[in-house]
Amino acid sequence: MPRAVGMLVYPGFQLLDAAGPISAFEIAARFDPGAYGLTVVSRDGGWTASSSGAAFDTMAFDKAPAFDTLLISGGDGVRAPATCEATLDYVRRTARSARRTASVCSGSYVLAAAGLLEGKRATTHWSRTKDFQKRFPGVRLEADRIWVQDGPIWSSAGITAGIDLALAMIGADLGEAVARRTAQQLVVYHRRPGGQSQFSALLELKGGRFDALLAWARENLARPLSVEELAERAAMSPRNFARLFAAETGSTPAKAIERLRVEAARALLDSAPLQVEDIALESGFGDSERMRRAFIRVYGQPPQALRRAAKAG
Repeated sequence: MPRAVGMLVYPGFQLLDAAGPISAFEIAARFDPGAYGLTVVSRDGGWTASSSGAAFDTMAFDKAPAFDTLLISGGDGVRAPATCEATLDYVRRTARSARRTASVCSGSYVLAAAGLLEGKRATTHWSRTKDFQKRFPGVRLEADRIWVQDGPIWSSAGITAGIDLALAMIGADLGEAVARRTAQQLVVYHRRPGGQSQFSALLELKGGRFDALLAWARENLARPLSVEELAERAAMSPRNFARLFAAETGSTPAKAIERLRVEAARALLDSAPLQVEDIALESGFGDSERMRRAFIRVYGQPPQALRRAAKAG
């Protein structure tokens, strides 16, 4: 029997918050036929427009089936459902019988307003964290995480992180092989672990003329990636390259490469069954002690501590 998955939307929801997870479950059901049945619900039913104007034809709460999993979309219009007692009551009632209840992006406001996040770990879009913490001080917000599971309650960060959340659920339901094939079909990373930062080193460096070089470096972290090698690829002298790189990115080449390596190693640490020594080699650190020192500089903790925290979460 298909696992019934409901996506709750409202006027002004973010289209990708809903469409991303829906697509992941739909594709997973191609590889495991009958695994999921999908229903989009709203308070009143009928056509419900997203913030882009594109609309979903939805089923009203009072006509919706019982759900195995309920997801709540985020979006600019989230304040209305977060203060609508009919919506909050529906979410509470559904959560009592559902195996999982989840939010995508600012859908966390609805979960929190319904009381489902009180005392629990959760995340939301990085731009909402200060407001969210002010409104819901009883939630243990982990603002820098892609997704968080605390018992039957799941939450995810902004927009595309809803796909990561869905892939994690698919992996738990159908196994990692199906989740991996689903990610490949979606042409997304399989799969960003929950503990990965919402922020990408490539976005933070904002290298301008060096964007392509940094992207190449991230795909070639096992190489030495010395200043000389990077300068040669950028067709500059090492001295001129180092000077311009620092001026453009605000970082030395060595620090930038270390940040890329740490980010790659963190993803492997959370999602791959590799020894720390093997991760150090694969991400270009060469040895685990060098990687340990880099992790402490960036995260304030060694790799083993972060891996234990990820498993505990």
